[in-house]
Amino acid sequence: MNQYRFAWKPVAATVVLAALLWWMTFYLDFGVFWFKIAFSAFVLAVLSFVLQPVRLMDFRLNWRSIAIGLVSAALLYLLFWAGKTLSTALFPFAGDQIGAIYDKGEGTPMWIIVLLLFFITGPCEEIYWRGYLQRQLMVRFGTAGGWLLATLCYAGVHISSGNFMLTAAAGVAGAFWGAMYWRFKDLSPVIISHCIWSTFIFAVMPVP
Repeated sequence: MNQYRFAWKPVAATVVLAALLWWMTFYLDFGVFWFKIAFSAFVLAVLSFVLQPVRLMDFRLNWRSIAIGLVSAALLYLLFWAGKTLSTALFPFAGDQIGAIYDKGEGTPMWIIVLLLFFITGPCEEIYWRGYLQRQLMVRFGTAGGWLLATLCYAGVHISSGNFMLTAAAGVAGAFWGAMYWRFKDLSPVIISHCIWSTFIFAVMPVP
């Protein structure tokens, strides 16, 4: 398939699949959460490669992309710390909902969570949500429209968690990484940012 040609059927199908996978991950109690989210992201990433082969120029790994990824991860991490402080002051339920996000990983060794987040979940999510979905939507609806729709889809699949704070956080993070992809047209700094940020905020230095 021509990667610059919008094909609404596979795009819509992958969004529906993503919603189903996220529902199974967050809503259903079976299995280990971190393995389920890694599996879900991996499936979508594989589909992305099948539907839209990624060229080498989409991954310009160099010192510049590494620096951008690290700095952006730090900025997003600080933004979430500020957001946590503000949200817990405004919403009485915020603290419990933020804590519930971390409770999903209870019982899973920290080193496993780190490896899954850094090497599977982070990269695979960016390959699908930005590298495939946002790119496709930007072809059809323009850069701003594609960025907005991809962000809404990314936040929307988290609704099945029943956690307002998680859905809002996904919207913020999705908008942030989507804006990076829009600006740089390169997945490398976005993947680095996602991997570093998620590893720190969920495993190394959680916000609660």
